[in-house]
Order: sequence, then C-alpha cells, then structure tokens
Amino acid sequence: AAADDTVYELRISTSQTEQALITRNYQKLADTLNEKSEGRLKVSVFPAGQLGTDEDVLEQGIQGVNVAVNTDASRLGQYVKDFSIFMMGYFIDSYDEGYAVTQTDTFKAWCDELEEKHGIKVLSFTFYDGPREFMTNKPINTPDDLKGLRIRTIGQEVCTETIAAMGATPISMSWGEVYNGIQSKALEGCEVQNTSSYPSKIYEVCNTQSKTGHFQLMQGLICGKAWFDSLPADLQQLLEETAVEIGKETADVMAEVEEDEKLMVEAGMTVVEPDITPFKEAVEPVYEKLGYAELRDQLWAEIGKTE
Repeated sequence: AAADDTVYELRISTSQTEQALITRNYQKLADTLNEKSEGRLKVSVFPAGQLGTDEDVLEQGIQGVNVAVNTDASRLGQYVKDFSIFMMGYFIDSYDEGYAVTQTDTFKAWCDELEEKHGIKVLSFTFYDGPREFMTNKPINTPDDLKGLRIRTIGQEVCTETIAAMGATPISMSWGEVYNGIQSKALEGCEVQNTSSYPSKIYEVCNTQSKTGHFQLMQGLICGKAWFDSLPADLQQLLEETAVEIGKETADVMAEVEEDEKLMVEAGMTVVEPDITPFKEAVEPVYEKLGYAELRDQLWAEIGKTE
C-alpha cells in the first residue's frame, strides 16, 4: 500500500480556451479536489490543447500516464459504438434528458465495456456545454438554406452524417483552425455552442446565429483505468464523486449561454430562431442509416421520453 503522504498528480486536458466555460468548470473541479484531498491529489488544468490533441492525450491515459481529457460522446463511440448516440441529431432536447440517460443501466454497461476492453475510465459524463447552433453569414431557416455551405463539425460519423442530412457539406477541422477557415472562405460557417463561439470570437467572422439546437453537448472527463486503479480507494471515490457533482452544477449553463449570446448580439451578430421541425425530420433517416434507431427507442423508453 502507498504511504499516506503520497501525492498523486493529475493533469486535465481540454482543447477549449482558458476562458471557455468547460475549462473554467474543470478548474473548479481541480480546486475542489486539491482542497478536499488535503493535498494528496494535485490536479492541474491545461487548456487550448497544451498537452496535445484530445486523441493523443487519451492514448497517453490508456498507456498509464496521469492525464485526463475532456471528451464528447462521439470520441468514446470509436471504442463503444453506442456511446455516439449522444451526438445524434435531436437525440435529447435538454440537459435533464442527457443526465437521465447517464443513470440508465444501458449507459453504465457502456462505461464497463470502456474499462474492461479499452482501459478507459469515465470519471464523469455529467458536464454540459449547451446546445449547438449554426454560425454563418446568412440566416438558416430551413435545411435548404444549408445547401452548398461548408460547415465545420466534429469529425465523427454521427456528426458529419447529421450535418449532411440537414443540408450542409460537413468539414472536419481542428477547432483552433475554424476562425481562420471562415475568414479565408475555406468554410462558410460552423456549428458550435455559445460557450465556445463567444470566447473563440466566431461572431467576428460570422454575423448570424441560427438556433437549431441540433446537438445537446454532454461532456465527459475520462482517464486511463491503469492510473485510476493506482489510486487509494478513498481518492478514487473522491475523484469520481466530485467530478459527477461539479458536472451536475453545469446544468445551469443556460444562464451563461444566454449572456454569451447577448454579448455577441451587442457586437453585431443577428440571431434567428427557425422552426426546428424540418431539421428534426431531415436527420431522422440517419438513425436507421447508422444503426441507432432501436437503441434510441430503448433509451427513450428507459428515461420516459416519448418524442
């Protein structure tokens, strides 16, 4: 057994900027863990991809390095396919629905498979970064308005197929390149949550936000199982429980989302609120195409969602 005075270090990585809400939430988690562990856990946050790409950091974690990385569900879907349903268009309509899914036996089985087969430990999947909207230089009122537009999205099949079904040409590119991509006309826009578009100043190169809310961005914090297993049992419990607790507090993100929107409008951005019914109808075939239709029905039944 390790001596009681052993200090365990953990570096949390995110590709988001230091000012982004998710980064600030992880800093709050780090501060809370440092205090509650009375120094036995030393947790630091590294924003803006300082430790490498998310994929690289995750691979380091799997190899036993003392790192944790912020992730969305589509990345975990590369290991356990069903995880990606979180990033299917209009799978959930709110944080409460997303949190309910994380409490199901089905979700817990995915986490067990990540650990047992891939060496990935999900510390929490209760963080929330808000709904994702289209940022362009024209209003998007119907899927037809997206035709011919090169729109940056997350480079995973569930995201690219969803954005294509909505009418756009999906482009995968690292987030740090998006501003210049739009400025140089390599892109016509992106789809992104306010808590990222505001600190990244996307409103400077896109004058219109169309509020489709097609993805609700649930976020997780993951590390390698090998490193997690090296912790004493009490620190394992503290790390997991605190990560879930701080994550749940982010359900109040909408106040910040609205404030970010207000600031972007003051800077000259126009906001449009289209009827999302045609967008929901447009993405419906993607569930069958990618094999998520039955899983969606099963999970909706588990959480009591009807449509």
